[in-house]
Amino acid sequence: MRNWRHRGWNAGKLSGIKPSVHLPPTILDWFAERGWQPRRHQLEMLDAAGEGRHALLVAATGAGKTLAGFLPSLSDLIADPSDGLHTLYISPLKALATDVRRNLLTPVAEMGLPIRVEARTGDTPSNRKAQQRVRPPHILLTTPESLSLLLSHEDSVHMFATLKRVIVDEVHAFANGKRGDLLSLSLARLQTLAPDLQRVALSATVADPDDYRAWLAPNGDIDQVRLVEGEAAAEPDLTILLPEGRVPWAGHSGQHAIPQLIEEIGRNKITLIFCNTRFLAEFIFQKLWDANEPKYAIGIHHGSLSVEARRKVEGAMAEGKLRALVCTASLDLGVDWGNVDCVIQMGAPKGSSRLLQRIGRSNHRMDEPSKAILVPGNRFEYLEAQAAYDAVTEGVRDGETFSPGSYDVLAQHVMGLACAGPFDEAELLAELQSALPYSALDAATFARVIAFVATGGYALKAYDRFKKLVKDPDGRWRLAHPQFAAQHRLNAGIIVDAPMLEVRFRNGRKLGKVEESFAATLSPGNCFTFAGMALEVESIKDLDLIVRAATKPATNIPSYMGARLPLTTHLAGRVRQMLTDRPGWARFPDEVREWLEMQAYRSQMPKAGQLLVETFPHDKRHYMVTYPFEGWNAHQSLGMLITRRMESRGLMPMGFVASDYALGVWSLKPITDPHTLFSADILADEFVDWVETSYMLKRAFREVAVISGLVERQHPGKRKTGRQVTFSTDLIYDVLRKYEPDHLLLEAAWADARTRLTDVGRLGDLLDRAADTMLHVDLERVSPLAVPLLVMIGRESVAQGSVDDALLMEAESLAGIAMTP
Repeated sequence: MRNWRHRGWNAGKLSGIKPSVHLPPTILDWFAERGWQPRRHQLEMLDAAGEGRHALLVAATGAGKTLAGFLPSLSDLIADPSDGLHTLYISPLKALATDVRRNLLTPVAEMGLPIRVEARTGDTPSNRKAQQRVRPPHILLTTPESLSLLLSHEDSVHMFATLKRVIVDEVHAFANGKRGDLLSLSLARLQTLAPDLQRVALSATVADPDDYRAWLAPNGDIDQVRLVEGEAAAEPDLTILLPEGRVPWAGHSGQHAIPQLIEEIGRNKITLIFCNTRFLAEFIFQKLWDANEPKYAIGIHHGSLSVEARRKVEGAMAEGKLRALVCTASLDLGVDWGNVDCVIQMGAPKGSSRLLQRIGRSNHRMDEPSKAILVPGNRFEYLEAQAAYDAVTEGVRDGETFSPGSYDVLAQHVMGLACAGPFDEAELLAELQSALPYSALDAATFARVIAFVATGGYALKAYDRFKKLVKDPDGRWRLAHPQFAAQHRLNAGIIVDAPMLEVRFRNGRKLGKVEESFAATLSPGNCFTFAGMALEVESIKDLDLIVRAATKPATNIPSYMGARLPLTTHLAGRVRQMLTDRPGWARFPDEVREWLEMQAYRSQMPKAGQLLVETFPHDKRHYMVTYPFEGWNAHQSLGMLITRRMESRGLMPMGFVASDYALGVWSLKPITDPHTLFSADILADEFVDWVETSYMLKRAFREVAVISGLVERQHPGKRKTGRQVTFSTDLIYDVLRKYEPDHLLLEAAWADARTRLTDVGRLGDLLDRAADTMLHVDLERVSPLAVPLLVMIGRESVAQGSVDDALLMEAESLAGIAMTP
């Protein structure tokens, strides 16, 4: 019962309120035996189901959202215990689907219900997957990718014909990305197969419910989706942990707080320690073990570890065998253990909604406060942590941006449906348009998508390997050969990781995966830390990195590309406001307040909407530092564009460094008029040239080519190396650029490069702000606000962990210059 009491299936204590007539006696008796009663929002979800309406439930973590989603299904299955698939539960994480299954089986068994509950993810054995299609359970727990694969089978028509209900959990986590595009298309197909299907979405951190109601509803009609809001939860017990010494100038690891973290672990039953990257998780785990004199049982969990390693640690947590678990976003969503009574966020939270989600993993009870601690790594991160603290205290969440659906995802979905059987182009278009991300899809564009899936496009249609669809005499599209179905199922998926190598011992035991680029830096005898162990490289064979337990110290930790979490616009705005709220500085630690006061004395603070640009000489170079607070992607893109423009104007740029908060550029000649460098025409001129000639568009093309199915990662019995995939996509990219520049995938790659890789929307906002509000301050030496950025020069890609000590030493030297009146 312990897991149920804390897992988010919570019901209120009985207080004389008459039980709902909607619930069968079996469930009411089960509640009564525990002294519980359904919460108001749980009963409202039952009402919505009774009305035949779709529903979006927005309720605090611990309010029993998952039970609210499943109660109508349990009620239906008690009233009519027929065979066939009744409910589909969609989770963004494999671990969440497994966790929900474990906790759903308990009440089903306690009530003696003949309901079969099974999970289907990438970790499910193939024989069980085959059995599920022949004899599906009553309730199937899965992910968007696994659902898409199910829909690619011919028997999907029969499997989903009995479907009554789809529950999309943690909908905020993926609705506005490519996984959300894929799921919206799958929901449209399910609605075709089961017209009376009810759609349900659950979330604790939705800023604008109407956006999500529209995404969930067939044809985007929000009136079809009832909004159910839960009761207010207890205010979280949130604190910012300050080091025993001083708040560091630079660095991101927060390792200065390790002794305090060990003390905090000792004060709690179970502590979850969240890190923003897998690199940092491995590093903090190692530092905790080095300082773990009390010998607390501490585990580690992240997405690159093997299935066996993750299952082992998840089981140990569920059984209460661990005192602490270091983890990443792999446990952000809904995976809850009742005895977790403290959450620690290492480094900046990057968003109030993400922080709220992580806080909710602690003390999973709605009526009692969740305890969480923020550990900022440097002074800017302290401001961000304070901004997140304020937002959480006020109950304000980050807004989400929804974009039109991606063409590469659409192409994959169309191919999957073709694997299930022939389709009519016009009928399928109508179905696709019922999914909100593709509601504006017109017949001409869809014809381009079909042509791409069928032949690869004009420039590639002469090659048989791309001829996947043919048209029947009756005008319906079908597979050109059955082998394409097997290839599709082997390669389908939305998440395109960097090329990976399997880390394993000689006996075959797998530990997880590291990126090919990291493995390329290793030689036999090199030692590195992974999965919490010191490992020595024995050999690299094909796609395997063979290791053994190291007998000498490990000096390296795997790093992973694309793991940077973006700073939300909402938090960025709050930090900017803090800089000019001088009375509010009184609540900051002394060193942070003195830092800001000296900045205001020696330079200036940017007002709301203003862009501060500082220029100054340092170490025989000329520097320009600006503080847009638009996130690393936008700043990195601006740095590339600014240096290109500086070069064309003879300023001799030498390099740049970007953070989430600022951008610094240094050159041999001084910048006397920064206004011309920030003009908005840079997006029309330098931006296009830079993206087309840089690695960025090729990188984006590689991803859309893999997602769309143009380039396959795997063939039966073998898998391509990352170099082989890159080589294939680069060749095709060059052919299309030359012979078919308007190819569908080039268009998709451009969309990705603009939005995801360069964050062009925020970049445009930044340039608009610069045009009217730039505040240029020319200084004789480095400013206090510039110190955290300048310290990162040459270290920004490895600024976590191993270099923190060196950063601190250099920062103090720079600070001595900057903080002198």
